[in-house]
Amino acid sequence: MKKVILILGFLYYAGFNILAQCSQCKAIAEQDAEDGGSSINTGILYIMVIPYIILFVVFRKKIFGLFKSLKNRDF
Repeated sequence: MKKVILILGFLYYAGFNILAQCSQCKAIAEQDAEDGGSSINTGILYIMVIPYIILFVVFRKKIFGLFKSLKNRDF
């Protein structure tokens, strides 16, 4: 029972962080919505893509090895 209460407490606390936004991102999104646009800020896209590029560079051998094993696999 203690584990359930602990998990529910953690989920309740984590919910506040999910709804949080930096003030600059929020202001840009609101301004873009007022102007009738629906485009995403280029800076936000840049910040979002960089970690995936870094992960790809670090794990590229494992990724290509996975694709090779899937290609050679018989069904």
